[in-house]
Amino acid sequence: VKISVKNDSAIDRENEIAEISMSSVTEMLGLSDTAQFVILDAQGKQLPYQLTYDGKLIFPVTVKANSSVEYTVQAGIPEKFDTITCGRQYPERVDDIAWENDKIAFRTYGPALQATGERAFGYDIWVKSVAEPVVEKRYEGELNPETKARISELKKTDPKAADELYKSVSYHVDHGNGLDCYKVGPTLGGGTAALMVNDTIVYPYCYKTFEVLDNGPLRFTVKLTYNPLIVNGDSVVETRLISLDAGSQLNKTVVTYDNLKETTPVVAGIVLHDPESSAQYKVSAEKGYVTYADPTDNPNNNNGTIFVGAILPTAKDAKAVYFEEKEKNDLRGGADGHVLAIADYTPGSELVYYWGAGWSKYGFDTIEDWNAYIDEEASLKSEPLTVSIIK
Repeated sequence: VKISVKNDSAIDRENEIAEISMSSVTEMLGLSDTAQFVILDAQGKQLPYQLTYDGKLIFPVTVKANSSVEYTVQAGIPEKFDTITCGRQYPERVDDIAWENDKIAFRTYGPALQATGERAFGYDIWVKSVAEPVVEKRYEGELNPETKARISELKKTDPKAADELYKSVSYHVDHGNGLDCYKVGPTLGGGTAALMVNDTIVYPYCYKTFEVLDNGPLRFTVKLTYNPLIVNGDSVVETRLISLDAGSQLNKTVVTYDNLKETTPVVAGIVLHDPESSAQYKVSAEKGYVTYADPTDNPNNNNGTIFVGAILPTAKDAKAVYFEEKEKNDLRGGADGHVLAIADYTPGSELVYYWGAGWSKYGFDTIEDWNAYIDEEASLKSEPLTVSIIK
């Protein structure tokens, strides 16, 4: 079966994940559900692929601007390819769900964290500087029970040695592949969506239930359901479908609000962390995106800069909103405010938006580089690749 991938945009698409209905491919091939197959590029080289939970065949493509490329699907024994995108729940770390690809890693918080009383509403960002997966090893180092016990004992007799041992395993320290140096706190963090009622953000808390739907090698997808929120007197349940593809800095997220009775503003927000850096943001209401150069949670530790962005294609406005002094200090952990993309959510619909991050030590030297990436991605979301079977 020949598959045509057409790029109608004026921008070259490199290693972008394309998708097509798997049933249409198998029908054309006449293969059984258990038969093995391969995908070949124009040079006959095998490509990695994945069958997704929703019946799609996905694979990486490279297509020049205003052109098309053909790929071949045929019976055969597939090569073994490395897993690029993956994640899981970490019940050993208060129900975190963490996931990553070859560019960046993310985390969201669960019911065990909420039960502690810690207020963390938004997405967390873990920067990385290598293509291979790192999240599993970071958790292993941070949570190793023997090491934690040793640190606890050393604190009683040799605090300096305890601190050195902690730093040797902590994921808050860069051991050569990146680290966790982003501060979420009681804010929207790195691109969380939330309803806005009477100009006030209705902060979602930690997820209630989860289901991992795809887990590599090219796409990670998780479905999160949240505890009911009271919105204008109604009990509203939020569901998020988050997916991250290999090669992308951005998650695609589909949000729905069940039992919402009227059209309500929704925001995609990025926390602004301090007065000096809070000027390092950009908004485009026309293209529906916001960006920010975050100084990290310890700017004096040579952690570089985390570049954060969100694209809300249906946005009607985009702007920075700052907290009043009391809210800043009493409720938001000292954060300055948010930069927000704002759209209207209609009951019964799906809100689709994109959010993610990059790092000054891995692919983006300056905020201008990051802004150019987000601007280009915002354009490409309105010009998706056309993938079809050549009959």
